[in-house]
Amino acid sequence: MVHLIDPVAEQVREVVQAVMEVLRVPKPDDVPASVAANSFEAEALRAEIIRAGRKLWERGYVDGNGGNISVRLGAKYVLCTPTMMSKHDMQPADICLSDLEGNILAGDRLRTSELLLHLEIYRANPRARAVVHCHPPYATAFSLTGTAPPIGLITEYEIFIGPSAVAQYETPGTQAFAKSILPFVHDHNTILLANHGVVCWSDTVTHAEWLAEILENYCKTYLIAQQIGRPLQFIPEGKIQDILALKRKLGLPDARMGALPEMKTSEAPANAELEQIVRQVVSRLEERA
Repeated sequence: MVHLIDPVAEQVREVVQAVMEVLRVPKPDDVPASVAANSFEAEALRAEIIRAGRKLWERGYVDGNGGNISVRLGAKYVLCTPTMMSKHDMQPADICLSDLEGNILAGDRLRTSELLLHLEIYRANPRARAVVHCHPPYATAFSLTGTAPPIGLITEYEIFIGPSAVAQYETPGTQAFAKSILPFVHDHNTILLANHGVVCWSDTVTHAEWLAEILENYCKTYLIAQQIGRPLQFIPEGKIQDILALKRKLGLPDARMGALPEMKTSEAPANAELEQIVRQVVSRLEERA
């Protein structure tokens, strides 16, 4: 995603980084699961999951106990939403801590059965730090036809998503369902799940939720445009190439430009974790202002 430079955030980042260096704060991977589950970082990530879950519910992207959210906590752990619970009603204690095999290590509830899908994404693509799965109506309607929306119509969609893929139908919660996304997870950050919904991955929970919003709004706008009865005006090919150049610079995937350079699991998480702490601190400062 595109980040704007915030002077306050920059100052907070410098202070947090200095404090972490002085205190030599251990990474989540260096401590037992019980300690990682109660860390400042875990607290911040739980809050972000809860905010994203409520946004999904308020926008009508999930109903009943549908949808699930997860985020990496270091290299060894994953925080995820529980099973059989509305995304509107979640509290911090409801968020589960799991390892990369899906074993629950902390939390008051059972994890979502569809965590297997998230874990396959994390194992296959180290760039994925957070995953959101939901059922937005217009995007899900495309999944019922086994097709993705056409590309080349709206700039923002081209930049942040571009071509979305369609994974074949498998029974949700099964290992076959989890593996259905593997052919697409490197070149696509947004995947339609046939007859089911969508799954998006990004560097943060907030950004993954944004992708769901961008996809849903795009599908809705496209279907409205179709009803006008006039030919659609596509972005010129030369301008699409400009967009792809920008996407490569931003590190955003797109099947039209090939796979991005591989990222080792140990790369970027430290910066992502620092950014998460900075966002949490800035948010608290804004609340007190």
